[in-house]
Amino acid sequence: MAGFFIVKFPNFKPQILNFKKNNIMRPNLSLVPEFYHKYINQVPENELMDAFKKESPLLIQFLESIPKEKQDYRYGEDKWTIKEVLQHIIDAERIFNYRALRFARKDPTPLPGFDENLFAANAKIENRNWNDLLEEFKVVRRSSEYLFDSFDEEQLNATGISNNHPSYVLAFGYVVIGHSIHHQKIIKERYL
Repeated sequence: MAGFFIVKFPNFKPQILNFKKNNIMRPNLSLVPEFYHKYINQVPENELMDAFKKESPLLIQFLESIPKEKQDYRYGEDKWTIKEVLQHIIDAERIFNYRALRFARKDPTPLPGFDENLFAANAKIENRNWNDLLEEFKVVRRSSEYLFDSFDEEQLNATGISNNHPSYVLAFGYVVIGHSIHHQKIIKERYL
């Protein structure tokens, strides 16, 4: 591809940040749209950075264990392959992080939703290598950890509008983690 290159991190190992925040409670579900509740409720930890610390390595270990012959498998004609699911997790995590960043920086601009099926149809996943996708996920997740660890209590409680609904930064941190747990469960139940 002209003008584009991929940097590989062959020695990349997920690290646990020295998380500063303690005693930050779970998101208040009355402050977020109901469609996020299922993701937030997937996260058992009561502290966001503890959740990243515990759940991220578990998800990476799970993704690394998926057999090569299953990566392009779909359980129904109109369903995504496992590679497409992983690309979706990456795309959604970037979007949730962007929303959190905009809210934390007090940007009052309402943010649009996104069409996950449109994104999947245009991801050109057939050109992607599983190991590259996995490394990309690790980097995006690490970036998520740094982003949410950088927020203080005021920023974690900053609100805004996305997809025509009010929400707030802390909730997006839980959505990031819960969304990936949700898809991990689907992969286990329907693909493997």
